Amino acid sequence: MDEAPEVRVRDRLPRTAGLLLGTLALASAFIAAYVGALHQPTARDVPVGVALGDHRAQLVLTGVRQRTNKIKAIGYDDPGAAHDGLTSREVYAVLSSDPGGGLVLTTASAGAPAAADLVAQVLSAAAQQARLPLRVTDEVPVAATDPRGLVPFYLAVGFVLGGYLASTALGLAAGTAPRTLRRAGLRIGALAVYSVALGIVGAVLVGPVLDVWHHDLPAIAGTGVLTVFAAAMVAAAVQGWLGVLGTGLVILLLVVLGNPGSGGIYAPEFLPTWLRGMHRWNVPGLGTDLLKSAVYFDRRSVGWPLTGLALWAVLGLAALLGATLVRGRRAGSGPEGIDLRRE
Repeated sequence: MDEAPEVRVRDRLPRTAGLLLGTLALASAFIAAYVGALHQPTARDVPVGVALGDHRAQLVLTGVRQRTNKIKAIGYDDPGAAHDGLTSREVYAVLSSDPGGGLVLTTASAGAPAAADLVAQVLSAAAQQARLPLRVTDEVPVAATDPRGLVPFYLAVGFVLGGYLASTALGLAAGTAPRTLRRAGLRIGALAVYSVALGIVGAVLVGPVLDVWHHDLPAIAGTGVLTVFAAAMVAAAVQGWLGVLGTGLVILLLVVLGNPGSGGIYAPEFLPTWLRGMHRWNVPGLGTDLLKSAVYFDRRSVGWPLTGLALWAVLGLAALLGATLVRGRRAGSGPEGIDLRRE
């Protein structure tokens, strides 16, 4: 009988070692992703709009491109289309000719203050070299209470964190894969109610409590609800198929890669090549982009972020139901509240 505890300890050693190795791998990936992506941001191909018939502005942008790859000109059919590109977040600035003989640079610093500043610096030097006066105006400025434009990113991170933590908590309490479709429905309903609550709380915090924004609070709350629910469904689906160990994969997708790849700290054009397009499909990036669109930009800019988050939510929900049908019904369980699938 004295050997039984030692046997149990030996039996647990492989699992414990596996968990520690998994944690070590996640921590290493965290360091590599954050330091690798953010230690030396280098701008490449920052998009600047220009009307195709505006020869003076085109000439300046062509000269800049020949000297550096920091800026990339995006041509539009006419000045109105170029302006629409600015307000729908296709470009960070628009360069146009001033009827008085100089140039006008119209920026949208709310998209990414660092990108707008870079464009202004590069084009100011180019205009000075061409001996053309340059007037800079900010069409879509960041709020005075968010001068670095980071509030959308941090708010999105809070929404994503809340979503996957809520899913993890329910998985630990009741089993990672619900045993029946009814229980899956209850879990989805609980996460939906939680998402509504956290979305409203987030909007209230950045509004009247912290005094950051005083407009579009319903849109901020709605964005929060969708972001939280998408993150929760992704986490629930991965954990439903892989068990508690799936939490490591969730952290890798939503935090280790998700945060630096979101374009929230630095604009995507400042990130390494392998991270530059990630904000268009990961949940933190989509949430950040949707918050920026809701608070600062034309509603036309919400199209893909809204669609992307909705797709993640639907795919996660479907995958969770699939895990319920495959793993939940097949796996055995112990007394109520203790799921033997959680080894």
